[in-house]
Amino acid sequence: MQKILIIEDEVSIRNVLVRILKDENKNFVIDESSNGIEGLEKLYKGQYDLVICDIKMPKLDGIEVLSKAIESGSETPFIMISGHGDIDTAVNCIKKGAFDYISKPPDLNRLLTTVRNGLNTNKLQNENRSLKKKFKFDNQMIGDSYQIKEIHKIIEKISNTDARVLITGENGTGKELIAKAIHKSSNRSKIPMIEVNCAAIPSELIESELFGHEKGSFTSAHKMKKGKFELADQGTIFLDEIGDMSLQAQAKVLRALQENKITRVGGEKEFKIDVRVIAATNKNLQEEIKNGQFREDLLHRISVIPIHVPALRDRTEDIPLIVKHFLKIICNEHGVSTKVIKDDAIDLLKKHHWPGNVRELKNVVERLIILSEEIITKEDIKNYN
Repeated sequence: MQKILIIEDEVSIRNVLVRILKDENKNFVIDESSNGIEGLEKLYKGQYDLVICDIKMPKLDGIEVLSKAIESGSETPFIMISGHGDIDTAVNCIKKGAFDYISKPPDLNRLLTTVRNGLNTNKLQNENRSLKKKFKFDNQMIGDSYQIKEIHKIIEKISNTDARVLITGENGTGKELIAKAIHKSSNRSKIPMIEVNCAAIPSELIESELFGHEKGSFTSAHKMKKGKFELADQGTIFLDEIGDMSLQAQAKVLRALQENKITRVGGEKEFKIDVRVIAATNKNLQEEIKNGQFREDLLHRISVIPIHVPALRDRTEDIPLIVKHFLKIICNEHGVSTKVIKDDAIDLLKKHHWPGNVRELKNVVERLIILSEEIITKEDIKNYN
């Protein structure tokens, strides 16, 4: 249900607004206040999706209510109303942070449209905050081990450079998190990092995916398409599982890195690019080179800064922190209060081999949250793992 607060000193206007809103949606929860002080107190105590506030009121006028609400950190949209409407008043309201302004008596269609827009804006803001919070939690390399501290030091040192990075490690260790951390701390962070999973793209399509293609260059090329390198210009491209890239595509990537130029499939025109490359693989590229599956010259190009991510079994001292981190974010995702895990249960988790690394641990924690009681015990680990 969506909650709306009406702050208006005239009873008749309040009644009209309540009736209009209830006719629009019977599920609206509507609170009323007859003055600015009372309205501000309700806003501080409750969570509202929208505020409709009169400007001219005794004790505390609407502009002051709006200003104090914003100062307190409230992001609830305000629709200001006034019987003394003019352009200057409207402009002043918007400058102060109001979502919109409506003159009295309110036009029915105008009011309902503004209310719908205000509620939609608040919903989007809440979703964005939730996504940012989830992104913040989900994109951290958690741990106090020596290995993780060293990785953080490297990220800090290379943050303001364009040095190419090769991240190695087993599946599920968090290679993508490190790539994102490097990009986020770099001078290129204003442009979204372009990610390419080389293992998920068929070999016959990888060149088109990376470098784009011209219209008519092959049967299904019905229009021109920009490739990932072109889209990443001035930013960062993350070539995940680069060890699975075909030799033909490797040759083109090598040329792109050597000359900072690309050519679309089926085209002749060269395009200059300025792209930082971060690559990752779970394979031993030296072994791949011996087997003729990877180019040695490409390895030298992409591994200016090598970063190896240790397996979870090699940093078991980080498991308590990681588990508590997952308990917090996963409980939040499922809308349940954060559960507690006993020390002997943590000790049991530390003894596990974790072939799937942190990804496997996250799945286990989620399973325990769903199936266990408020306190996760050693027995729960044995029963559900």
